[in-house]
This record gives sequence, structure tokens and C-alpha cells, in this order.
Amino acid sequence: MTHLTDLDASALSHLIHDRKVSCAEVMQAFLERISRQNPVFNAIVNLAPSDSLMSEARAADLALARGHSHGWLHGIPQAIKDTAHAVGFPSTQGSQVLATQMPLSDSIMTARMKAAGCIVIGKTNMPELGLGSHTFNTLFGATPNAWDTSVSAGGSSGGAAVALAQRMLPVADGSDFMGSLRNPAGWNHLFGMRPSQGRVPNGPGPDVWLDQLGTEGPLARSVRDLARLLATQSGHDRRHPLSINGSIDISGLQYTPDALEGLRLGWLGDLNGHLAVEPGILEVCEDALHAMLQAGAIVEPMSLGWDAQALWECWLVWRRALVGPKVEALLHLPGAREKLKPEALWEHEHAMALSCMEFHKASQRRTGFYHHLLKVFETVDVLALPVAQVWPFPIEQRWPRQIGNRTMDTYHRWMECTIYATLAGLPAISLPAGFHPHQPWPMGIQLIGKPQGDVALLQVAASYEAVRREWLQQRPAAT
Repeated sequence: MTHLTDLDASALSHLIHDRKVSCAEVMQAFLERISRQNPVFNAIVNLAPSDSLMSEARAADLALARGHSHGWLHGIPQAIKDTAHAVGFPSTQGSQVLATQMPLSDSIMTARMKAAGCIVIGKTNMPELGLGSHTFNTLFGATPNAWDTSVSAGGSSGGAAVALAQRMLPVADGSDFMGSLRNPAGWNHLFGMRPSQGRVPNGPGPDVWLDQLGTEGPLARSVRDLARLLATQSGHDRRHPLSINGSIDISGLQYTPDALEGLRLGWLGDLNGHLAVEPGILEVCEDALHAMLQAGAIVEPMSLGWDAQALWECWLVWRRALVGPKVEALLHLPGAREKLKPEALWEHEHAMALSCMEFHKASQRRTGFYHHLLKVFETVDVLALPVAQVWPFPIEQRWPRQIGNRTMDTYHRWMECTIYATLAGLPAISLPAGFHPHQPWPMGIQLIGKPQGDVALLQVAASYEAVRREWLQQRPAAT
């Protein structure tokens, strides 16, 4: 029999509900896997004691014996990204300043996953405050890539991605502001999805009106798991007035290549040279496009049709406006200014200089870009571009300072390719695309869908998975 930790969540759910394996057996298998792998990869933090987790698993077995299942995740281990609250676990956000912060209630996403039956075993590592696409912090340390421990796992959902790729979790959750689900998925040979804005209500945090760029979402090794977890996470919550009504209906998804026939796919590439991209990345993405082309998709190179530099400046304003107040809220804590990472203080400093007029102009520019994309989607079904502009870089490096002969003027400029879906509030999915020609480093391709087109985008991913199924089964070497 295949080892339990090799199975995805859907397969485990089937075995558990058919009473072919017990929840206790599943928990034991994953705890043993974590004990072997986590000392190397540092992906799961604040892990709960094994005896209490085994007790929860046995209780889940007793519930099934009485004919009661909580849902498809019944008895399945889950570690929550440290941005979200889970009662009984500190919500540190990877910061020494918040090391002892204990939540009084679960986040909306956590509560929904628990209601579907999962057992929360711990949290997953992330960069401090989620800033930067490289998972390291001074509280827990760095999380290396699942395929090569000498390089970055990406971020900010890096711990979740590595735990998933290294079979310490069967499925994972994360969040995405500037590619924080998409980038680690791409760098660890996984599927990661940023849902439509409002599809998965965050928090709730201190602001539910303006703070609409970040969203939680799923990571998975299969599209079926990705879709099922998104369906669990999604739906309106009255505490989040801008959240989307209703869960998504994934019952009609077909795991065949058929949906690629006639699919109109616009390839943005490096935006006609605007994006600095390391050698080999565009070629790997084009290989993935070629697989879709062979299955009947219509792939056309195209331009963004909008001033990319103006969009970047718009992005800087929005990011500072949303990140700055979060940093400000921490600065009254003892030693905060000395403990917080320099990038957080940089965001705060620039946020303090923003004017209301500047922010409103950036909002108008963002609105114009969204309306522009509505016109673009009259001619294409999906937009595609790389999920990152660099290959995984040395784990000791804070962030890439240079791409080719172009200097990165901010700590996140090398992830500029992720801002377009975020600014427009559109669903975007990262698909495994290929590997570096000389290193074991994965890379993903990013597909952006139409407004609230989450299910249609999942269908494209499911068909891509069907076309490249055997290739997608590759996994990192055992440690």
C-alpha cells in the first residue's frame, strides 16, 4: 500500500470515510514524517504535542464509528499559515514582537476548515509580517526550498508550500498579497491559487473596507484538492461586507484535457521587456503553454496594453497605504522598532508620507486598469505570465538586488509580475511549469482568469493536470 503521507487529502478522505484507515493511523504517519523532515525544512512551527493530537484523532475515529463525519477533511492534519488565527496556537506572523500573541478566536478560514473536519496540528512558517517572498524571520529561522535546501522556498506561504511538497501535510492553506501563494507554489512544484478578491473573507481584521488586496486561499499537490479546499474556504461572512455570496460549485469540474480545446490564452511574457526576468524562465513557461497548445488551446503573444510603470507606482501607493498602518499598530510594543525587519519600517516610513489625494489617484488608476482588463477579456479567456522573475536564490540572501544588468529598486520589485491580478481583484493560479536547466529548481506559470471566474480557472488547471499528469508526479528527493 502507498504510504499514507504520499496521498493527497482527497485520497485520504476516501480511505478514512470507507474505514480502510483510521484517523489515528493518518495522524501517526504524518507526525512521524514531520519528526524526520521538519528539522531539515523548518516548515511547521509551534507544533502541538503529539499526545494531544493523537487524542483528537482518536476522537475523530469515535465520531465516525457513531456515523458522524464533520466533512471531507474529517481527521486530516492541517497546519495553518501563521498569518491566520487558530485558537490554542500563537499568531506570531513570524515576528519576535508577536511571539506570545494568543488569539481568542479562529480566523474565518480556520473555522471553516475545522468545520470540515481538519485537526489543526500547528502553524506554517512565513517571512516576518508576510513581507517579502522569502520565508525567513528572526523568531523561527528560514524555511529552505523543498527541492534544494540551499535556496529559498519563496513566500510568504513558504512554510505551507514546503510542508506540502515534503509530504508533511496532505493539503495546505496560505495567503496572497503579492504572489504569496503563487510564488512558493511555483518554486515547489505545486498548485497554488489566489482566489477572486472577496471569495475567501480574511480575518476579520481591524479594517474590512480598504484592506482588500490580500486574500487567503489554497495550496495543493492536485487540482481536486485545490478546488475542494477553496470551496471549503469560500463564501460570504457578514463580518466581511465585501465578501462574495455563496460558495463555489466545483461539482462540474472535469479532470480531462477537453477544456483546453479552443481556450484563448494571451501570453504576456515579460511585458515586452518591462519585467526583468532571469534566463530560462520564459522558456520554461512557454513549454507549459506548448503542452496546452498541443491539447487544442489557442496561444497568442500579446501586450498588456497599459502603462506598466504607472501600474507599479500605483501598486507602491496601495501597498504602503495598507502595510503602513499594520506596522504602526506594532510600534507601541516594547522593543518593536529594534526588532522589526527593516523592510517593515521602510513601508511604514513611506506610508507616513502618503496624502489622501495621492491614494485616491492611485485608486482611480487601479479602477482604470480593471476596466481595461474587462476589454482584454473580450478577446481572451486567460492571461499568462511567469509566477516569478527569478529562480530560487541562495537562502542566505534577503532578496535579489539585481536581475541581469537591472538593479531592483525595492525589496519586492523582483515579484512585480504578481501585481496585476492583485490590483484587479482577479483569480490567479500557479501551475507547475518546469525546472531550471541545470538545477533541481521548479518554476511556475501564472494564469489570470476573468472576474469571479474561479471555477473556470480551476477547470483550465484540471485540464492542464490531465495533459501533464505523469510529469507532475515528480517529487523532491528524500532527505
